[in-house]
Amino acid sequence: MIENVVTHSAYRRRGCGSAILQTALSHAWSVGCYKVMLLTGRKDEATLRFYQSAGFDPNGKQAFIAKPAV
Repeated sequence: MIENVVTHSAYRRRGCGSAILQTALSHAWSVGCYKVMLLTGRKDEATLRFYQSAGFDPNGKQAFIAKPAV
């Protein structure tokens, strides 16, 4: 499982994140995975567009998160 991969700000917009996602997806498909799920807490449009451009469908699933009451 790949988690918490963030491209350093000095290297953003150079295709590094896209390459990582495409490599992960290619590997998943090559070993027979039928789906890959990406969860994010980000709400900014640029990040969401990035995930969509990598092939992720924002309407594919709905996630619900519960946290303990403080």
